[in-house]
Parts: sequence; C-alpha cells; structure tokens
Amino acid sequence: MGLLSRISALFSNLSNTRYPWPALDIVLPGQRHLHLVGSIHMGTCDMSPLSDKLLNKLRDADALIVEADISENSSPFPDIADELPLEQRLSAENWAQVVSLTQEMGIPMSQIDNQPAWQIALVLQAHQAQRLGLRANYGIDFQLLEAAKTMAVPVIELEGAQHQIDILTRLPDGGMPLLTDTLTHWHTNARLMQMMIIWWLEAPPQGGNVQLPNTFGDELYDVLMGQRNLAWQHFLQQLPAGRYVVAVGALHLYGKGNLPELLKNIPK
Repeated sequence: MGLLSRISALFSNLSNTRYPWPALDIVLPGQRHLHLVGSIHMGTCDMSPLSDKLLNKLRDADALIVEADISENSSPFPDIADELPLEQRLSAENWAQVVSLTQEMGIPMSQIDNQPAWQIALVLQAHQAQRLGLRANYGIDFQLLEAAKTMAVPVIELEGAQHQIDILTRLPDGGMPLLTDTLTHWHTNARLMQMMIIWWLEAPPQGGNVQLPNTFGDELYDVLMGQRNLAWQHFLQQLPAGRYVVAVGALHLYGKGNLPELLKNIPK
C-alpha cells in the first residue's frame, strides 16, 4: 500500500467529512473537538483569501492553535558568535553547491558565510520558496492568525518561535545535518512544496499511488517531526473541553509517527 493510500485510510478512520483543504476532524476524550489543518507556512497569492468554510470553522472555535504566532514581526534569531567560514565547514562538493545556489538566487556570500549551518539552511529554503512564488503573508497559518485577530478568536501556541529556535540551536554540529539535508534534497524539496500547494489549490490527497518524498535523514526527522508530534499530542490532550482549529505544518499529518495517528491512539 502506498503512503498516500495509507494516509487516505487514516483520514477515513478519523473523520467522515472531507474538506477541499488538507484537514481532518478528531474528537479527543473530554469533548475536545479538533479541526486539524495541514498548513503551508509560505503560500501563493492564489491561496488567499481562505475558504469561507474554513473561516466559519475558525469563527466558531474557542481558539486557534498554531505552532508559533508568526504574525508578530520581531525576529526570533538570537545573537550568535560567528562560525568558521562556511568553506571550511563543508565538503568540496557541498561548498560548490552552496556557491552555485547563492549566485543563482542572488544571496551575498558575506550574508551567510559565518552563520551557523541551521540558519544558512533556513535562508536557502526561504529563497527557494520565494523563487517558486511563495510568500509568507500567503501562508496558511499567517492568514489564520490574521483572521483570528479580526474575529477576536484567542490564539494558543503549541511551542512558540523561541522554542523552535532552541530546537535548531541544539542540533549537532551547529545544525550541519539540516544544511546537508537541504542541499541533498534540494530539488525534492521544491517538488514537495509544489505538491502541497496543489493540495490547497485543487484538492488534498485522497488516495492513489503518489508518494511523498523524504527530505530529512532519520535522526533529523525524529528531532524535527517525531519528537514534536509527541509533544503536541500531549499538549492537545490537556486542552479544556471545546472546539479548536489546529494548524500545523502539512507534513506533520503524514508519515511515521504522524500527529493524527498519535491522537487516534489516545486511550478513551
């Protein structure tokens, strides 16, 4: 059975309602009703405005729950001591790829040369998304946050921006695994972003033989996906009774140790 077929089976086990965006409804013990939305953090102009049906769900919710409130414009990046020049930290092959990408995307090498590897990875990923036509203000979670503020719907953070930065700063070797994975899976990541855009503009996955590409090594996947999904499961099962719209990165809905499967297995 293909990955998307397994995803489809999981969705039908959790919810009888299908939505024209990546989402499912889950009811946890204690009358905690979750509308779990697979967000994309950067989107295209065609992804705005959000569906009236989704906005109505938000309007009826007791709170919007997001990974972090990114509607505030302050930068969470800490002041970090300069690292060694990047060429000294990379293999010759990876260095050549970074030089090629920075030239292609117009990123001054002086801007990233002494940054930690995890921060360089984020810079490269952001520029890649922008070249694909994605912008942060069209991201799903950003649009939901703006709508929640207009509707006076409370916002709850699953972890917050500072905690996300703390995860990155604790990665081994200055976050070099994230940078090398970004370089290794550069073209795969572009295809994955385009796939997720299609989920929002046309239809979410309902089955078929399409495979989701892997863009993380096993250890990095555990840190950035698996461990966070477990933490979010614990957080969500502690909520007061109520109705919540929960927006998390779309990839957290799928794959090994995904959030819906963890929530489904909470004892009744």
